[in-house]
Amino acid sequence: MLERAGQYVLVLIAAISLNFFLPRAMPGSPLQFLAGEDVALLPAEDRQALLARTGLDQPLTVQYGKYVASLARGDLGYSYQANKPVLTMLLERLPWTLLLTGSALLLSTVFGVIVGALAAWHRNGWLDHVTLTSSILLDSLPSFWLGMMLVALFAVQWPLFPVFGAQTPWSNLTGWANAVDIAKHLVLPVVTLTLVSLSGTFLVMRYAMLSVLGEDYIRTARAKGVSERQVLYKHALRNASMPVFTVFMLNLGTLVGGAVVIETVFAFPGLGRMLFEAASNRDYPLLQGAFLMVTLSILAGNILADVVYPLLDPRVRVQRG
Repeated sequence: MLERAGQYVLVLIAAISLNFFLPRAMPGSPLQFLAGEDVALLPAEDRQALLARTGLDQPLTVQYGKYVASLARGDLGYSYQANKPVLTMLLERLPWTLLLTGSALLLSTVFGVIVGALAAWHRNGWLDHVTLTSSILLDSLPSFWLGMMLVALFAVQWPLFPVFGAQTPWSNLTGWANAVDIAKHLVLPVVTLTLVSLSGTFLVMRYAMLSVLGEDYIRTARAKGVSERQVLYKHALRNASMPVFTVFMLNLGTLVGGAVVIETVFAFPGLGRMLFEAASNRDYPLLQGAFLMVTLSILAGNILADVVYPLLDPRVRVQRG
């Protein structure tokens, strides 16, 4: 356990360092976005004052030391563009991302498990062929293209759902009406994200189920006259779900990272869209804060999987002894 904890600490240190250096390795400078298009005409003293205000006039090593010291105090800094605390901005966007990605993760897991189990149970049947082909097709489709097609069909051709955002602007809705409005805005991005992430769970469940159905205890159960329904639900489905649980826990860690492409396509006000805007504006503090939050969520998901998995699978407990 101590060795595992040490590995997580090393990963966190490496991630913090990459969070700092990678944004600065990108082409372009925050100065261009802070001063606007007239940055080339900016007097030298004004340019120096702007750099000093943001701390960008100091050597990179000094900036890194101050960044780490601020992190130790829980200070993520101020956004260059919005001039607001980064932590406040992250916490404002986080609920929207959790709502979007959490809904999609739940739906893709439920449908992936059900369809994957049925496809394996009816191996080489028409259901298996149709679902396997559909899964491969969905996995090959770019998420932004699928999202735009859904917008074209269900927001433009047939205006059933809103085109963008998470709420109707200036609607001042409250209570149940506001919840319905948010649900309508969620439909298209959630469906898109569910479809593009469904194939992973489906394939893992299908192959795990096929493997389990070939085990001796399944044949023994059938030889004893156990009904096919009991074989499916009591013996096969439970044991085949363990690999899916691992995939779910790993995906759980990516919830906070959101879906940059999906949130950008639908102008959804989550962390993913904020990451895109911060990268476009070279807003280093905001990029560092968002990447750090994503890193921490992934580490938390892995730690949770490490803790929970042995409780569900006795073989892992025996191996870890």
